[in-house]
Amino acid sequence: MNFLIDAQLPPALCRWLRERGHEAVHVFEIGMIAASDSEIAARAEADGAVLISKDEDFVTLRLPDRFAFVWLRCGNATNRALMAWLDARWGQVEPLLVQGERFVEVR
Repeated sequence: MNFLIDAQLPPALCRWLRERGHEAVHVFEIGMIAASDSEIAARAEADGAVLISKDEDFVTLRLPDRFAFVWLRCGNATNRALMAWLDARWGQVEPLLVQGERFVEVR
């Protein structure tokens, strides 16, 4: 799978996803660190990428089903804590995406 990681998440999430066999790019890597949510949404749509973000604005920006979106509903955390939190849930998230789910809320 191809993932686009939003600005408020760490670039380390890209490495975490790559270690699991996915393609992943952080908005920083592609010069979009200061881009608007609308611009990031358009990039996810154009690239056919699954956007991963903590930003609630993408819930509506993705409509009508413009791109797949994984909405992380966790508070601020260290990189290590975030990866541990996501690792504990990834076994449920990834199969949904593989099956074609276009919106996954992760709590």
